[in-house]
Amino acid sequence: MDTETSIRIVAGLLAIGVLFIPAIFYLLTLSRALEKCSPASRTMQPGMVWLMLIPFFGLIWNFFIVLALSNSLGREFPARGVTQLDPEPGKSIGLPMCVCMACGIIPLLGVIASLIALVLWVVYWVKIAGFSRLLDQFPAQATVPTVNSGF
Repeated sequence: MDTETSIRIVAGLLAIGVLFIPAIFYLLTLSRALEKCSPASRTMQPGMVWLMLIPFFGLIWNFFIVLALSNSLGREFPARGVTQLDPEPGKSIGLPMCVCMACGIIPLLGVIASLIALVLWVVYWVKIAGFSRLLDQFPAQATVPTVNSGF
């Protein structure tokens, strides 16, 4: 293997790492936000977000994640007594992000759509991280199960 090939391999691996590492932290943020929701509020299991790593399938799965997270947070906040102006938290940023990401594969339009998707992705990530911190501030109410003694 010559030096030029070695440089290309290293550059390719670095490029993959630069893209892959933020994606892992992003998915960790989404998964943890879902974990903080009670099982009754969840519309998706936290581990399901990792399906985003499947090439091409992730473009479609992203829509499902945004909707499930929005619905889960929309159920969890009222259950914890958090007054939220938006009944579907994150959806207004998440869906346009998904559309732009999906449009990123269209020739010519893809470059512009991808740049917009990148901005929306960061905004969505920050928003979900904020919602996750909000869940930490308002812990779930522990309910004591009632036991029927038969009397």
